Amino acid sequence: MSSQVFYRKWRPQTLSDVVGQEPVTKTLANALATGRVAHAYLFCGPRGTGKTSTGRILAKAVNCLTNKGWGEPCNSCSICQAISEGRALDLVEIDGASNRGIDEIRGLRERINFAPNTARYKVYIIDEVHMLTE
Repeated sequence: MSSQVFYRKWRPQTLSDVVGQEPVTKTLANALATGRVAHAYLFCGPRGTGKTSTGRILAKAVNCLTNKGWGEPCNSCSICQAISEGRALDLVEIDGASNRGIDEIRGLRERINFAPNTARYKVYIIDEVHMLTE
């Protein structure tokens, strides 16, 4: 039996793997193809619609060493593998419901000032961002 968490084992690895979100994935694929990726994206929707998965795929795509940030991630370079395995230092995933205090937000703001470690871009994914304090 695999020790990998079920949702991570079956999580989509490319934009074309994401099911039921064709307008979103097409928009992101076009942005990647033209090199016009925005500095922030807000994914919203009910539970289980692929918001975090799409954010992780986008992080892989912009940092991929093979495609140079211009398309689908290759899933074979060191950056793509690190993001898929959850060991990428330049992908910061935060739960806004658990880290909603002022001290946590101050810490986040301080960490943003640092340049990426190994990837081209540092990507922050904040789940439940609506739970953050004002």
